[in-house]
Amino acid sequence: MSVVDSPELLTASWLSQALEAEVASVSWKRVGSGQIGACYRLELTGGPGVPGSLIAKLPAEDEGSRAFLGPAYRTEVSFYRDLAHTVAARVPVCHHSAISEDGTVFTLLLEDAFPAVQGDQLAGCSPDQAFGAVVNLAGLHGPRWCDPTLLDLPWLGTVGEEDAATLGEVFAPAVEIFVDRFAAELSGEDKRTLRETAEHVAAWVLGRSERFGPVHGDYRPDNLLFSPGDGERVIAVDWQTLSLGHPVRDLSFFLGTGLLPEDRAAREHDLVAAYHEALQAYGVADYSLRECFDDYRFAAVQGPLITVLGCAYGTPTERGDRMFLAMAARSCAMIRELGTLDLI
Repeated sequence: MSVVDSPELLTASWLSQALEAEVASVSWKRVGSGQIGACYRLELTGGPGVPGSLIAKLPAEDEGSRAFLGPAYRTEVSFYRDLAHTVAARVPVCHHSAISEDGTVFTLLLEDAFPAVQGDQLAGCSPDQAFGAVVNLAGLHGPRWCDPTLLDLPWLGTVGEEDAATLGEVFAPAVEIFVDRFAAELSGEDKRTLRETAEHVAAWVLGRSERFGPVHGDYRPDNLLFSPGDGERVIAVDWQTLSLGHPVRDLSFFLGTGLLPEDRAAREHDLVAAYHEALQAYGVADYSLRECFDDYRFAAVQGPLITVLGCAYGTPTERGDRMFLAMAARSCAMIRELGTLDLI
């Protein structure tokens, strides 16, 4: 089947072929902010096998940006095709996936998780939500922990020495862009922490490579869906930034940016322990809780790294600015409190 890049092309006929079931009618409406792509909720009627609703993910409406975003599109489609069924993390069921040869156009038909609701990055997670999120995260990491066959997936990016050097060259000016842009809002100690992190990031990204697995890369409340009345039931979405690296980066990023600093400090030992216990249930052996917490401290650089790059090279929005500022302040506080830079 051909891929489609606009909701008008998601006709009953096209969907019938994609779902291999007879779709009688379809209507759609835009959902989400759509910074990297566009999402639509489809309401369907039809015969057996036709879900009442689906989420369609399509490429960005701006065709000029699609070539730049192509690697992210290919990563997400490949995750649902090649990896999702091999891990235990709760993710949307994928009913159909397709991508163009050049990777600039893709179509995903995903389970509609309604009435689950998106987390709120600014408000932070409740205790139940945080617990559910870290246990779900272990379901991504545990089943493929240090699995050498992951290296055979050509689309799953890894970082070598040349990439690390490039990251260091890119991140330092991005920090200055971030600091200049928010000079009035950032504290002096946060500015220092960001600049000190930039000095260490090239060495950090290559560190502790003996442990590896699939890394979501942007595991935070805005990319998680929580079931009403059951915060522990979590669905992880947005897999465009998946890569191969130290799995605990996801854990540090989530706790460091998705919880208020006082909540993170009060709960992090229990939450790291819950993640570690879940890893053990998936067969991860010879990895103590002490080692896990030490890796958690080391991995805290993921917070400012993703925050600064996302802000410096993304499209500014009012909520986005508030979110990036909160994430930077939270992750810088975490780095200082845990002595992260002393471990690199």
